[in-house]
Amino acid sequence: MRERLDLRDTVWLTASVFLVAAPHVERLPSWVSLLAGMLIVWRLYLARSKRELPHRALLVVIVAGVTAGVYLQYATLFGRDAGVALIVVMLALKLLEMRTVRDATLLIFLAYFLVITNFLYSQTLPTALYMLACVWFITAGMIGINFSRAPRSVGPQLRTSGVLLLQATPLMLVLFVLFPRVEGPLWGMPTDAQRGSTGLSDTMAPGSLSQLTLSDAVAFRVAFKSPVPELRRLYWRGPVLWDYDGRTWRAPRARYARPSYNTEFYPVDYTVTVEPHGKVWLFALDLPGRLPPRALATTDFQLVSAEPVTTRVRYEMTSFLDYTYGINESEDVLQRNLALPEGYNPRTLALASRLKRQHGSDQAVMQAAFAMFGSQGFTYTLAPPRLGENSVDEFLFDTRSGFCEHYSSAFVVLMRAAGIPARVVTGYLGGETNPIGDYVIVRQADAHAWAEVWLRGRGWVRADPTAAVSPARVEQGIGATGAASALPLFMHDNPVLRRMRLTWDSVANTWNQWVLGYTAERQRTLLSRVGLDDATWRTLAGLLLAATGLIVLVLALVTLRRLRVRVHDPVSRAYLAFCAKLARRGLARDAAEGPLTYADRVTKVRPDLGTAVGDFVALYVALRYGDEPGEDNVGRLRRLARDFQP
Repeated sequence: MRERLDLRDTVWLTASVFLVAAPHVERLPSWVSLLAGMLIVWRLYLARSKRELPHRALLVVIVAGVTAGVYLQYATLFGRDAGVALIVVMLALKLLEMRTVRDATLLIFLAYFLVITNFLYSQTLPTALYMLACVWFITAGMIGINFSRAPRSVGPQLRTSGVLLLQATPLMLVLFVLFPRVEGPLWGMPTDAQRGSTGLSDTMAPGSLSQLTLSDAVAFRVAFKSPVPELRRLYWRGPVLWDYDGRTWRAPRARYARPSYNTEFYPVDYTVTVEPHGKVWLFALDLPGRLPPRALATTDFQLVSAEPVTTRVRYEMTSFLDYTYGINESEDVLQRNLALPEGYNPRTLALASRLKRQHGSDQAVMQAAFAMFGSQGFTYTLAPPRLGENSVDEFLFDTRSGFCEHYSSAFVVLMRAAGIPARVVTGYLGGETNPIGDYVIVRQADAHAWAEVWLRGRGWVRADPTAAVSPARVEQGIGATGAASALPLFMHDNPVLRRMRLTWDSVANTWNQWVLGYTAERQRTLLSRVGLDDATWRTLAGLLLAATGLIVLVLALVTLRRLRVRVHDPVSRAYLAFCAKLARRGLARDAAEGPLTYADRVTKVRPDLGTAVGDFVALYVALRYGDEPGEDNVGRLRRLARDFQP
């Protein structure tokens, strides 16, 4: 193996570092990305110009400065983000002291480790495919530095690297299936795991959901075991907001119980796969009829996970779309859902009083409010005007323009002012059916807010004032509203693009279900099907060793067989034919016996063959270990092997 690296090796390894570090650029501070880029360019310049690498003292100074900078940036040197920033810069610095094959080998191992760090941020299929390409490229670089002599070409390196990865695939599958699964997120530090998460909140102020609705990120996917209900019935219940301070709605402190309800209709069964969002909310159709594993239900039917959802969560659910609950609601709950802050929205209070006098019953007051929203010039928009201190007054009497949170908030305030207990429910409405994978995609763009009012003899009843202003929002989804022009491009794509998008989502969903969704529970289920109902770590370790040994044995046998029967080199074929003729005369070559040693032994046993054996072996050694084998000499060797008669 060569001791020094040439320009080709340096460029290949530098490109490997760049490829594997590139996805981190958007996550790192700009100064870290800029410094790493400058170090990589500097190394290429030094290799190209054949200049000396910088003195180690300079590198030590840079290391100290980078370490201090990372500490000032993150207030720590530990954790996911700080650790990745350090390893990216240190890997770039390693390029500047890479002189020998030993240095290059260490750099390659560090690059493999950097591959793993990308999965701390994303485990999607595109990330996996890109990292696989990086591993392929890095492995090809490792093969390149182990060539004993030039010339080398890109094709054979990449081809050999691909063969090695294919040979490793059975081992990868065995490790994936049998390696004990660890519960919890891939990166277990809560501060890092929840950073940058998006989704619903336990508070709502005008403008919060409209911003969320501009996101095409997937909130969760749902696979129904029966025909998908109508879009207008897909109310996915999330946080329920009781408390209002005149500007912001907030969820109360959770009170857990097993809520009771009445229903005379058949349940809807489905499977939910929730994307990580860093909160504790789980989602189900209104009204959930069961609890997911490791989850609780509040008294207002909000599903809450035992820990924040920092990894993809999959659970079976049952819901009832027709129900009654809360008929015998406690007095303290009703009073809390009548509370309004003093000194806010006097015009709304006067309107509520007038509606109560004119219509009398709670049901009639509610219908009058719906009629007002539908007939008095209210419009649905994702970009409403800003509101002041008396936001509900300004919305109802001045701007009359808003999004679902404006309508639900104003409606609940109006109901409370009329003496009707009411509260805001947030969640999602509808979804997009993917016919390719036969499931429903619920995106952040489907975020919605509606209301619940309490009517005597009926309990809590859903009331969605948005339906009075924009029926299309409820019947057909957010993309069918007059606000569609403000939505992201994904809501406006043509049929071809839509099919491509749904096809890709189906592929991503398959990846999520079968790869990322292979949890400890699913592993136990799989092992129980093959008779391992109570597999321990020791059992799994034994299975891993046995399966790994079997795979290595099979690969070794296949490789040895190919080496034995598929010799494409004409020089080697001639030598093997020569040895086979001697073996038939009882003079077989030992496995570790070189050609010269073999020739000496044959000559001692059969002096009569000395000249023929000597001529053949001398020519073979010259062709095999010489510098310039000629075609004429190869032909002569083949003729000597054919004519040799021991």
